[in-house]
Amino acid sequence: MATENKNLSQYDKNTIPSAKNFRFGIVVSEWNDKITNGLYTGAEKALLDCGALPENIIRWDVPGSFELVYGSKRMIQTQRVDVVIAIGCVIKGETMHFEFVCEGVTQGIKDLNIQTDVPVIFCLLTDNNEQQSIDRSGGKHGNKGTEAAIAAIKMADLQHKSTR
Repeated sequence: MATENKNLSQYDKNTIPSAKNFRFGIVVSEWNDKITNGLYTGAEKALLDCGALPENIIRWDVPGSFELVYGSKRMIQTQRVDVVIAIGCVIKGETMHFEFVCEGVTQGIKDLNIQTDVPVIFCLLTDNNEQQSIDRSGGKHGNKGTEAAIAAIKMADLQHKSTR
């Protein structure tokens, strides 16, 4: 697995642009909330550590991962954010539901990145079991939310540099 030998929470702060002047939208799925709240905590801590102001971090909750796309779209349309982080967790079950939700969210977030000028960061865990999700939301592999926050800062910076 891709994260087996990588800690998702590690970053070199000296290589990250300041987050001070950016507004961050974070859309969080309520489904598997033990996991998604852990991911949010990792993202929020990293953003603050890199200079984001607490008042410039806007959190919206949506019922499930499939709703992340709509929540992200509305966040972009109404909140004047520089970047959105879409946080969710889908754990494989015995039906095709896992594949449909994962594919829909992946394509939806890709579409938002193509259709808007606001980057949307994919922070959707798609694991085979709950333990894998725990390991990636603050457990032994670190926190994917932290990694997503660092990507968000870099993409907001890129977006600002490319529009000057």
